[in-house]
Amino acid sequence: MKSITKKRTKAFLIDLAISTAVTAGVEYVLRKKVKNEAVHAIITPTVVMWSLEFAQLRKKGQTVGYKKMGLVLENETGSKLTSTQIMKRMAYRDSISTFDYLKNPKAFEQQNGQLLPHDSFSCTVVKEV
Repeated sequence: MKSITKKRTKAFLIDLAISTAVTAGVEYVLRKKVKNEAVHAIITPTVVMWSLEFAQLRKKGQTVGYKKMGLVLENETGSKLTSTQIMKRMAYRDSISTFDYLKNPKAFEQQNGQLLPHDSFSCTVVKEV
């Protein structure tokens, strides 16, 4: 596994831990209002994680995990990330990207881990700062 890929994995785990803590607080409030368990098991964690990631990437191009690991997400052209790019990247990563990995694991090591399939799809690249 390449250096950037390892850093990306660690950054994702940091972001996941933060998201889990925020989700616990949100669920505490929602449990009184929403009784459907599917909402608490599937929808709430996804919405919280995507919201946190979207806000951080849109504002600074980094999540807390990316910042801690010295990474930044950039547009391939060098311009500012668009909302569409960020949404496409998150949706692809959390759905189709899993099947891409199962079909061709070698594709996940393009350009030393800077460009994963969901980055190619959304025209973004991860670089070390």
